Order: sequence, then C-alpha cells, then structure tokens
Amino acid sequence: MKKEIILIGGGGHCKACIDVIEQDDNYTIVGIIDKKEKVNQYVLDYKIIGTDNDLEVLSKKYKYFFISLGQTISADLRKKMFIKLLSLNVELPSIISPFAYVSKYANIGKGCIIMHRAIVNANANIGDNCIINNMSLIEHDAIIGDHCHVSTASVINGGVKLGNESFYGSGAISRQYIEIPKKSFIKANSIVKY
Repeated sequence: MKKEIILIGGGGHCKACIDVIEQDDNYTIVGIIDKKEKVNQYVLDYKIIGTDNDLEVLSKKYKYFFISLGQTISADLRKKMFIKLLSLNVELPSIISPFAYVSKYANIGKGCIIMHRAIVNANANIGDNCIINNMSLIEHDAIIGDHCHVSTASVINGGVKLGNESFYGSGAISRQYIEIPKKSFIKANSIVKY
C-alpha cells in the first residue's frame, strides 16, 4: 500500500519532483502546500490544499512530507522548511528515481531527491535535504553537505567535499579531492578547481 505524502512548494521544481515520485511508486501525493493566493490551483494533477499555516494541522493527519521547493541562489527557504518539519515530528523520506543509480555503499540523508539518470557512486555521502538533479554524477567518496542542490548534468568527482547550503550549477565539473566552501554558488559549466 502506498504511503500518503504532502509536498511543500508548487513551482517548477515541484513538477519534476512529482514525476520522480510517480515513477518511484511508493507514495500517493495527497496535496501541495504553497502561497495563499495559489490555494485550490493545480500543479499537474495535484491540488494546492493549503499554506505553511496549515502544516501543524496536516502533521497530525499525515506522516510523510517532502520539500519540493527549488534552490538556486540561496538554500535559506528549504533549510527553514526542513527545520520546521522536523519540529513537527513528521517523516522526511528521501525519494530515489528508479532511473537513477545509487550504490549500496552510498549514504543518503533525510528529505533528499535523487532524480532521473543521476548516479551516486560507492562511499559517497549525501547530507540532508539535498537535490541531486537529473543526470548528475556524484563520484566515489564525495561528501555533499546538507541543503545542497547539485544541478543537471554536473559532475562532482571523487573525494570532493561540497559545503552545506551550496548550489552547484548545471554542467559544472570539479577536480577530484577538493573542498568547496559552504554556501558556494558554482556557475553552470564551470571547471571547479579550488
């Protein structure tokens, strides 16, 4: 039997999350939380049922929540929501596309999404509340901090440490065994050397 889940954030990233959740086939999306003016609108086939103010009530009825807000310049909103949801004692599952590859030797934190065609290799460690976007590669022994977004078709090579709350742009490629500071903003198509 599928588990009922509430999504937080109804923008463009939410659509991509819905697609992964539907393919994953472990959860039934019962609604989305967004801004007041968007209540009763739909994102794909799913209704926006409330706002942040409804989370406490919803947390008494539903066990599973997922942050479907995107992240580019700042992780602040996703981090704030993650902390709020933890305070409500709900579960924040990580969702992995069946079209992704995650090594059995990798570790994935709470509330992450591993999207289509992403690869997470042996002994990689992904922190909490991360987006590992379509076709990205996290190589062996890499450490991705909490609240990070690794964008589409990017490469984080072996042994790299990506600091908390960082954004790593589409098509960026790192050297191996470097340390990228927290709250970094890596532009698309960068060669990351540090």
